[in-house]
Amino acid sequence: MASSSAIEPTKSSSRIPNFFRMSINERIAALHQRGLLSQNDVRQLVTSSHQLQLNNADKMIENVVGVFGLPMGVALNFLINNKDYVVPLVVEEPSIVAGLSGAARMARLGGGYTVECSDPVLIGQVQAVLDTTTPEIAMQSLLQHKDEILSLANSLHPKMVARGGGALDIEVFHHTAEQDGREMVVLHLLVDTRDAMGANLVNSMCEGVASLVETLTGGKVFLRILSNLTDRAICKASVRIPTANLEGKGYSGNEVRDGIILANDLALVDPYRATTHNKGIMNGVDAVAIATGNDWRAIEAAAHAYAARSGQYRALTRWYKNDNGDLVGEIDMPMKVGTVGGSLQSNPSVRINHRLLGSPNATELAGIMGTIGLAQNFAALRALSTNGIQQNHMNLHARSVAGAAEVPEEYFETVVESLIESGEIKVWKAHEIVKNLARKATRPEASERQAACGKIILLGEHAVVYGRPAIALPIPLAVEAFVLKENSGGINILIPRWGLEQKVNDNAQGLTGALAKVIGQLELLDQSMTIKVFPHVPRAMGLGGSSAFAVAILRAISHTYKLQLAEARINELAFECEKAAHGTPSGVDNTVATYGAPLLYKRVNEQPQFETITLGQPLELVVGLTGKESLTADAVARVRKAWTQYPARYEGIFDQIGQLTEAGHEGLISGHLEEVGELMNLCHGYLNALQLSTPELEDLVHIARTHGALGAKLTGGGVGGSMVALCLDNQHDVQNAMQASGYQTLEITLS
Repeated sequence: MASSSAIEPTKSSSRIPNFFRMSINERIAALHQRGLLSQNDVRQLVTSSHQLQLNNADKMIENVVGVFGLPMGVALNFLINNKDYVVPLVVEEPSIVAGLSGAARMARLGGGYTVECSDPVLIGQVQAVLDTTTPEIAMQSLLQHKDEILSLANSLHPKMVARGGGALDIEVFHHTAEQDGREMVVLHLLVDTRDAMGANLVNSMCEGVASLVETLTGGKVFLRILSNLTDRAICKASVRIPTANLEGKGYSGNEVRDGIILANDLALVDPYRATTHNKGIMNGVDAVAIATGNDWRAIEAAAHAYAARSGQYRALTRWYKNDNGDLVGEIDMPMKVGTVGGSLQSNPSVRINHRLLGSPNATELAGIMGTIGLAQNFAALRALSTNGIQQNHMNLHARSVAGAAEVPEEYFETVVESLIESGEIKVWKAHEIVKNLARKATRPEASERQAACGKIILLGEHAVVYGRPAIALPIPLAVEAFVLKENSGGINILIPRWGLEQKVNDNAQGLTGALAKVIGQLELLDQSMTIKVFPHVPRAMGLGGSSAFAVAILRAISHTYKLQLAEARINELAFECEKAAHGTPSGVDNTVATYGAPLLYKRVNEQPQFETITLGQPLELVVGLTGKESLTADAVARVRKAWTQYPARYEGIFDQIGQLTEAGHEGLISGHLEEVGELMNLCHGYLNALQLSTPELEDLVHIARTHGALGAKLTGGGVGGSMVALCLDNQHDVQNAMQASGYQTLEITLS
């Protein structure tokens, strides 16, 4: 029974605030934290290894030439029979996932959905064509021998009977052929297939009893096959929504309620409206059916046939007002699904989705799918009753047009919004918008841009905080910056690629506030300028982005205002920015960003010392990005806490990492890259022991090593971020393997 009050979100709840604003990896992590995904599920989703592989697809159908992909998402907020569900959906149409999540959120305010399903009974048909026997005698003979027929059918599948299923009953019908008037008697075999969809099982039972039917009727059996009109497996779901919860978009709750009821009333009497009405229901049902490996075509056929059972095609739902004035919705439809067999075994995505639902049995899954149909119907009718449906369709059309216009990814969402706002949803308009956006983001000439390097920690991260050495390598041209003098408006920082524009002032936090302080030291805080920044490394991936930002901006300011800042001064000011961003930085990032050379870093008498490394052989590197932000300060704090509890144990680990780093320094100078690669592998093992690795990092390291990398390890703070692989004449192979698994990469060669 559903609760009468709203349910607050808990760890196991299907309520996940701001889920749509999260990155894909953050969404996966949120589902994992709630126990809905296993660690293996997470790994498969992050690496895209859950997708159907070509060799498996070749075993499923004939003439395979590829695998076709569709977006896989989840609908949140569902409370069904007082149990939370996160529902997987495979669908390409925008607004369905959001519409379902919104409908479920509104429904749970009134206690959620209530659902009841009948036993999972499937009908098999055996058609006997009569030549001499009268239909009445044939039908009577079949009914008299019902037990014999059921026993024969069940003997073919004793395991199904042991599970509580099997053939339960028979029905007989008389039909006359339209063409030649021949008489037919059709036996219906009613079979409870339990958690199996049951098509093959029922077909084999029909085949098995065919000869007995011929004997009993004196006719000739022709067809023996299941029926997809599964009207013995019925799902009934209902929901109550208080009128006050319907208010919004400039409409009162009563107006929305009455609009939904009126729209449904039309679908109950007009087959033209009913067709579109029921198609909307199936938008949700089909998406779950595909996600769970069920036959959506069979479910569609049953639903539409059931909708016409009265002789007129009608809506599958009913919406009405109860005595309290609340909106009440009900759905009544066939829902025969399976949770074992078929694509559940062959498609990894299907297995993940069943686990995401809590591994329901067939009856429970049928209830979930029926509820989804009711929720999707509400979302569509509510949109029709307000102004939402046109807006959703315009959004869909705008996205399609932007795709056809091949709009670059960094402009895509902006172009979609601009197309809708303009009312001209045309390809030419999309091109025009892109041109204007590109003009605003146009980079100055290369001679006017100032650059800075990012960094890779090849060996020694974390141990460096405790006095051991570290080796840092530059990422060339990580960030570029340009400063334009303005007449007014203060100091503004603009990052077109990220759609970021921000004021630089003393009150700002983090890097922006630190920039204000160093600009003040340069006595330029009273100037008006626009600082344009063009990053080539992603944010928060442990690649020294914040230092590169600071160095590039300082160089650009020095260039524009002719300050002729020395490199040492730029490094000093960038270190001030690093302190604001990371608390107690080592100074490695800003030094590499400034000087752009491989460095060995040590602390001697608490003073940092840097030694430039002359490479004995060029380095071919591939950086793999997990897509999960790494907050260096958090990772450092985690290690410090452990070190505080067990100092001797962790000092020993830091000593080992320090020794590996010293050996790596010698290997880089001598050009013994195989040795450097082995040292990287060992160092990664220690960092993993410090609990700094993640499933994504481990997967990238595994991919790199199995595709021939000399060594591979996480780089930087860990707990997300990036890893680095050292290659030897196989840089492209390693990079392509990472990209094929869904990861972004950077390819770097240092000499």
